[in-house]
Amino acid sequence: MLSFFATEAELGPQKPVPLYAVLQKEAEAFLENLPAAEARWLRATGFTGKDGELTLAPSEDGRLGAAVLGLGLGRDPHALALFSERLPPGVYALKSVPPGFGGARAVFAWAIGAYAFERYRGQQKKSARKERPRLVVPSGIDGEAISRIAEGIFLARDLINTPANDMGPAELEQAARLLSERFAARISVIEGDALLKENYPMIHAVGRASARAPRLIDLAWGNSAHPKVTLVGKGVCFDTGGLDLKTASGMSTMKKDMGGAACVLGLAQMIMAAKLPVRLRVMIPAVENSVSGTAYRPGDVLASRKGLSVEIGNTDAEGRLVLADALTEADSEKPALMFCLATLTGAARAATGMELPPFFTDDEELAADLMRHGTEHHDPVWRLPLWRSYEAVIDSSIADINNAPDYPLAGAITAALFLNRFVANTKVWAHFDIPAWIDRPKPGRRKGAEANAIRAMFAVIEQRFGRNR
Repeated sequence: MLSFFATEAELGPQKPVPLYAVLQKEAEAFLENLPAAEARWLRATGFTGKDGELTLAPSEDGRLGAAVLGLGLGRDPHALALFSERLPPGVYALKSVPPGFGGARAVFAWAIGAYAFERYRGQQKKSARKERPRLVVPSGIDGEAISRIAEGIFLARDLINTPANDMGPAELEQAARLLSERFAARISVIEGDALLKENYPMIHAVGRASARAPRLIDLAWGNSAHPKVTLVGKGVCFDTGGLDLKTASGMSTMKKDMGGAACVLGLAQMIMAAKLPVRLRVMIPAVENSVSGTAYRPGDVLASRKGLSVEIGNTDAEGRLVLADALTEADSEKPALMFCLATLTGAARAATGMELPPFFTDDEELAADLMRHGTEHHDPVWRLPLWRSYEAVIDSSIADINNAPDYPLAGAITAALFLNRFVANTKVWAHFDIPAWIDRPKPGRRKGAEANAIRAMFAVIEQRFGRNR
């Protein structure tokens, strides 16, 4: 269990500080039921229960008697993350929170509020957070399970937050190797010109301009008798746009372009740590889309693993190229379930913003499950259609398909349709076009990396293949 959790058994005679959370409309009634000293303090300090208002109230003996958090209108289910973000070191226990905020959700909120990316901070700043507040996990709540989920999210966030000078294809491979060692998984890597020999020509073409060799990372875990679940993640460790060069502002967050890869590794960690009875395969095409004399060009026609020829309409639409080769291989095994994750299009951000990643699937039951679990776990996703009327848009006049057609609309859909051309055998699959980034900080979600949708996906996998199904 994570170090910022405690159990009632290990407390002994120590009394934890009680935590309260209150909606603004219920603040006055709440104050009337508090111990007199704490109620007087809250009234004297002007506590009204507005959103994000955290007040520490002393007890009669002058010690910290309670921590009270205002929830405003109660719109954010993870608002209780402010406790672990702001409270001083100590041991705390949930005392009273409104319906919909307590239990496992409150414990998870505490976990994500405790996350911090401190790799590049000086020792003085690190030491300030060395001792963290701890939460007593309420009776009946599985703190171990919540810790496993949180650790998967932290892994993905750490990988995405790491700048590209320290997170290239080789470093992404190393992260996968460390994961494989921890869970006794098998891993193989095809690197550099070997990609051509093994027939992954588009992964090679996108990554060949970089001094850091492209590679396909392939991790496998589990019993071969169990249902196969395959995860494919885009691992573009930095995207300049290639010869169709991005602007400076367009490149400013491109360290996150390997967010799909980071998220599938985080999800894989959740699955393996929970020992779900699945045969897991994780495939990550890891490249850097750079500019040099060997860069692939607009107008080039590339071969693909599937045999389809691909005209390059834009070198900045590289993610779908590397994914296509990986998806072709993944699809050849006909997994029972396949998820593809990628920071693929600006069109997806225009359609649903940074907080609501869209997904695409033809499977109605899978779509319903993803939406339901996304809502239940407040890991929101939104279905967009694989609209077949746009199929003709991605056709090429000189090749089988174009990676960036001359059509200014529905870019997220046409990108998903491109990927769908490389999935022929797998009946149950979905593609997620994620931002992997937070631009408007909220409790437990600091500006920077985010592991979009993987809790919803884990819940679907656990529901379908877990021991308790």
